[in-house]
Amino acid sequence: MQFAIAVVASALIVLGSPFMGQLQSFLRRSLSTRNYVLLFGVGVIAAVGLAILIAFVRIRERRAQRFALLAIALVFGGSYMWWTATPYPEVNAVERVHFVEYGLIAFLFYRVWRSAGDPSIVILPTLAAFTVGTFDEWLQWFIPFRVGEAHDVFINLAAIVCGLLFSLALQPPVAFSSHLRAESWRRIGVTSAIVWMVFAAFVSQVHLGHSVEIAEIGRFKSHYTEQELNDLQGDRGVRWKTQPPVKVQRLSREDQYLDEGLAHVRRRNGAEVDEAWRENLILERFFVPVLDLPTYASPNGNRWPPEQRADVANRAATNNSFLSEAEPYPILTWSHATFWIGAWAIAFVLLAVPLALSRRQRGREMSVASSSY
Repeated sequence: MQFAIAVVASALIVLGSPFMGQLQSFLRRSLSTRNYVLLFGVGVIAAVGLAILIAFVRIRERRAQRFALLAIALVFGGSYMWWTATPYPEVNAVERVHFVEYGLIAFLFYRVWRSAGDPSIVILPTLAAFTVGTFDEWLQWFIPFRVGEAHDVFINLAAIVCGLLFSLALQPPVAFSSHLRAESWRRIGVTSAIVWMVFAAFVSQVHLGHSVEIAEIGRFKSHYTEQELNDLQGDRGVRWKTQPPVKVQRLSREDQYLDEGLAHVRRRNGAEVDEAWRENLILERFFVPVLDLPTYASPNGNRWPPEQRADVANRAATNNSFLSEAEPYPILTWSHATFWIGAWAIAFVLLAVPLALSRRQRGREMSVASSSY
């Protein structure tokens, strides 16, 4: 039952992510920045305050140790949010909501394995909550106006740690051994291998790409090969003439080709002459529909007027070693085959080593049990 509750809560957070984006957009349009930040801030403070109140009511034994864990969770969480704060209060407010969400997920999964009474009571919830974060970011990568990347998955680990510290303070295990039992080793092995492969699949789709190099332009990173970019350019050039992407629904599939093209436009428009010229050449070579047809970002397209193009071309220096930095999040140009060979090899180790240790531990447990008769 506890596992089902944790899974349902996790599914609600993941599947609710697109709707959360809609809610944030509505609130930003309806409220001033100050009131927007205040609304989320009050919500987070209320949630944390309620958790602390419950802890004070429930904690009756070993109070010093358990309140110490609670204090560590609060100090660590507060320090982390201060350290990772951005110059944008509205962004910080949303991130703190995520912090509470993943603290709750960690607590729910902790309750599932609490009875194990060994280090797996924190290892397994960490792996489970990490997987929830992976699926959350993966879904956001598919949704327009949301950003999903591996960096954000690891940011959630801080919230997971705080959630587990709170869990240990509120509901410590009845008995605890520092040695993992055979069954715990087996669970860790199977779970870690699955979690790793889920994360590898996420990285493969979101971060694994290609290096495209064009003579007299330079190099840039893309999710697509040169041939795929050409094919997509032709497809969008035809389709967008009658169905231009001027109104993108938040609950729809994001067009990654359009997203990449707009990233090069933003980089071009904010760069110095030499870099701007190279970015424009990339756009003219692979993203003509983004330049010439209306999109939600620019109803009149993004092509430079002829006089502006000629002026920049005259002032730009030759740079055959140009490498574009337009991508908003890392794109890895590793060999796809090598990546998956490495991923499967790591999964095998994560599975095989704990299973071997499980068999060894089981032998020890049986030996101890037989000697007690």
